[in-house]
Amino acid sequence: LSKPIGVVNPKNENEVREKYDTFEDPSGMIEKFHYGTHYSNSASVMHYLVRVEPFTTLHIELQSGKFDVADRQFYTIPGSFASLMDNPNDVKELIPEFFYFPEFLVNFNDFNLGKLQGSKIPVNDVKLPPWASTPEEFIYKHRQALESEHVSLNLHNWIDLIFGYKQKGPAAVEALNVFYYVTYEGAVDLDAIQDQKERASVEGMIRNFGQTPSQLLKEPHPKRLTFEEAVARNAKIGKPMNVFHFVDDLKPFFVEVSNERDPLVYVNVPKSQTRSILQQGMPDTLITITNDGIIGVHGWLPFDKAIPHFYTFEKDSTMLNPKTRRRLGQPFCPGLKITAKLFVVSHDAKLLFSGGYWDNSLQVYSLSRTKMISHIVRHIDVVTCLAIDTCGRHLVTGSRDTTCMIWEITHQGGVSINLNPKPLQTLCGHDSEVTAVHISTELDLVVSASKDGTVILHTVLNGHYTMTLRAPSKQGWTLDIPNMAVSDTGQIVLSCVEMEKQTGEGRKRQKERHCLHLYSVNGKHLFSEPLEHGLNDLCMSGDHLVLGNSAGQLVVMETFGLRTITTVELMVPLQCLSVSSLSSHILAGLKDGKLIIVTRKGK
Repeated sequence: LSKPIGVVNPKNENEVREKYDTFEDPSGMIEKFHYGTHYSNSASVMHYLVRVEPFTTLHIELQSGKFDVADRQFYTIPGSFASLMDNPNDVKELIPEFFYFPEFLVNFNDFNLGKLQGSKIPVNDVKLPPWASTPEEFIYKHRQALESEHVSLNLHNWIDLIFGYKQKGPAAVEALNVFYYVTYEGAVDLDAIQDQKERASVEGMIRNFGQTPSQLLKEPHPKRLTFEEAVARNAKIGKPMNVFHFVDDLKPFFVEVSNERDPLVYVNVPKSQTRSILQQGMPDTLITITNDGIIGVHGWLPFDKAIPHFYTFEKDSTMLNPKTRRRLGQPFCPGLKITAKLFVVSHDAKLLFSGGYWDNSLQVYSLSRTKMISHIVRHIDVVTCLAIDTCGRHLVTGSRDTTCMIWEITHQGGVSINLNPKPLQTLCGHDSEVTAVHISTELDLVVSASKDGTVILHTVLNGHYTMTLRAPSKQGWTLDIPNMAVSDTGQIVLSCVEMEKQTGEGRKRQKERHCLHLYSVNGKHLFSEPLEHGLNDLCMSGDHLVLGNSAGQLVVMETFGLRTITTVELMVPLQCLSVSSLSSHILAGLKDGKLIIVTRKGK
């Protein structure tokens, strides 16, 4: 990361330096340079993305109506790496797709990319390095490398080369980092060129050679803190760190919030709570809801000034007195299991949206005014699940009527004030009750799971159907999907229950199996993992999955691979889960009414 691609291999340094020192342009117009090609241009992007439209078509246009010669195609990662190491004129940087988009490594469209000259082997999917068995594993490990401590500690060197003080001037010459003059901002005054043909020629040159970004820094970029330094600094200022950095060192604490007759079914710390200058340092709001619809609005700080790695919890005093309790208005539908899926709190902690009512309504409760402000009936059966998007602008509901609806949360002055009573979209496709929903406006994605064993993906903007996923199951077994979690990058985790009905000894017996399935955002089934116990709730945070099961275990897994990292024994069945803002703590509601707060042990 401290050297340009062309001289990452030290044996190329003398050749590159000599090329610069001996170059002379008789016209005096072209300045000296180390590389006649560039690390970022359209041809490089098309080279890597040749298997994906619209880049396939653009590549063919660039190559005068046909694919480039097979030996010059991108067909092997080890081969491309070797080329970059051996050839000082090959200075391509990686494109972002190398860190998130496994599909670009696969020839899904069966394009005829030709045969290699020597071996006559057809060019098809990209050959992976030996440490990756699938494109998905390659992307995952590559992303892990990018996020590693080694890269973090050296990234400032790369910033200096691309955006910083080593981009131009004497520092660039010394770092062997000078490119062809037309790639630099302001190197050519296009307005001064009167001849149209000459101007078109220069514009084409700039377009094809690539463009060096604007120089942002004239001084060396500061080095990032090491992980140990960041831990020490945060401990000093009382700022909590991501609890998933310390998954081998977790400790549960408990708070008495309710009781076993009325257990917690929902817990959440809204992530974007607004603060005036006078309120700085005041506690955030932590919301709990019990099985009977009692709302708790508690004070929460993810730290305690007196005790390192602790927290501050101030219980809502109104919960102690039956006369002052905040309670959701109407009774829930008889026979309906009350779970966390029936509730959503706006990110600014102003509104509570809830379903599960006998009259098929979606209700909006103002937490600040302590009353119901909207009662909306659009579904023709009970609302069974809700979800809010990351931006806090859209809500999605699922129902027993087999449909989902997308709603707009109305804002005034940046504050959530209500729900538009008319849904933006109605999504169809399931044959049975919708059991879980997720919405991501950034990915233009709505995911819905159903008792019919299907998961359907739609777009948010137009409500267009995208695809249907069917989790694998044994023939003759029925499949239900009671819970689901979706990551920020669109990875979908399904919690499935398979059931087989048997008749024996004059009565029916039912076998049950529990399983997790992981899908990519584009619908590829990646992993399955059987579970010993049924799940009551699950949630995701970054690359981690948190499960709460009926055996009283809180399980933390790595999402990719569905590998268990640690298990925290809580002895009482978990009812609901969430991760606090900034992922500082894991919150779990138990069947006995306690709130469990999981944090790092520390010293």
